[in-house]
Amino acid sequence: MSDSLFNSLSDLDMLDVGGPGAHLPASVRVYAGLRRRIVSLELPPGMTLDRSALAEGYKVSQSPVREAIMRLEQEALVISYPQSRTVVTRIDPERVAEEHFLRSSVESEVVRQLAERADKSATTKARGILRMQEALSQDVEQTVLFRQLDDAFHEALFAGVNQLSLHRHIVSRGGHLTRVRSLDLPKKGKMRAVLEGHRAVLEAVEAGDGVAAGAAMRAHLSGTIERVAELRRERPDYFI
Repeated sequence: MSDSLFNSLSDLDMLDVGGPGAHLPASVRVYAGLRRRIVSLELPPGMTLDRSALAEGYKVSQSPVREAIMRLEQEALVISYPQSRTVVTRIDPERVAEEHFLRSSVESEVVRQLAERADKSATTKARGILRMQEALSQDVEQTVLFRQLDDAFHEALFAGVNQLSLHRHIVSRGGHLTRVRSLDLPKKGKMRAVLEGHRAVLEAVEAGDGVAAGAAMRAHLSGTIERVAELRRERPDYFI
């Protein structure tokens, strides 16, 4: 395995070693760490992952690594070959379209239901996250934190209608779309566009307009999918 990958694995975040997630099974921690690095493009499409080196880097036996890789294969994020060689898959535009359709359909319904609730306290957390994003939107050095807040914003909407398990399902089915979002977010003006999309959704929800909320969410989520062809031209090595 390359030095760059080994260094990444030796600099694990809190879920991977010793932090709040340390009590989780080793296979879950390895899966979470690898998936996070794949969808953020830290481990780019086409990169070869050596299972023995992964086990050494994560300080686990090969069994948890095998289990983690099996989960990632189910999400079409890696593909394994004989002799313990695993490769990060390239982004599949057809799968991106499917994942976007699922996410857009579900999240539009989530905000419609939020808007039609008399009690708007469920959006309090989302509004707080929006304020934090506003503070970061002009600082391109904060792209990683901004993306984390982006994910937290959408999760808060699902929490508002008591559908966190559905949110987890959407996330688990969205690895290819998330990689496209990782390609798209650093682009000039993208942080501002995300912020404006979030603001439009919340304003419609808080106004009690379910139709407008759904439309705002669909418009917000369409930004990246509309640029897939452009991103594919820019990074053909990342796509099928």
